[in-house]
Amino acid sequence: MSESLVPQRTIGASASDPVDTESSKQGLELLIGSNKFRNTNGVVRIQGKEQLFLESKPQQGLLLVTLDLYSHTGAHIGHLRRNVPALTPANQFSIDVHRADDSMPGDLPWVRVTDQSTGQTVLEACTVAHKKIQVVLGKFYSHKGMLVDITPHYCRIGSGMTLFGDVSENKGGTVALG
Repeated sequence: MSESLVPQRTIGASASDPVDTESSKQGLELLIGSNKFRNTNGVVRIQGKEQLFLESKPQQGLLLVTLDLYSHTGAHIGHLRRNVPALTPANQFSIDVHRADDSMPGDLPWVRVTDQSTGQTVLEACTVAHKKIQVVLGKFYSHKGMLVDITPHYCRIGSGMTLFGDVSENKGGTVALG
């Protein structure tokens, strides 16, 4: 039985870890605040509208974020597509992207979006393991003008919904918040 295996870079796993073919079929696990959303496609729907998309590109050492940005009135004020600002007022948002360095074990990619006018972090996300992305912080508005507030402890949408410690199986689909 001669099988050839193509080596792959797996974030969070050592070189001696076997490749788990069952888990490679699973989708992303998103950690949003203290909530776990297992087996997702990386899309987060907030109040019925797809607003956030997270992609892990371990071969390039990257985490990619696509995000629609709205004002407190629900007006569309910007768009971030795969870490690149589009349709945003000049210099309103800054994007810091950290690419993982293969030569440094444990170095993982992250992305931080900051509102330059307030100095506030709009979104901070990082890869924590193979197919596992954590949204550490978030403070942005939904298309309905509701504040989405994410801390390490909870995810709150407006004053009506707070999630903390929830675990959800998404069967390869989107995460629905609100």
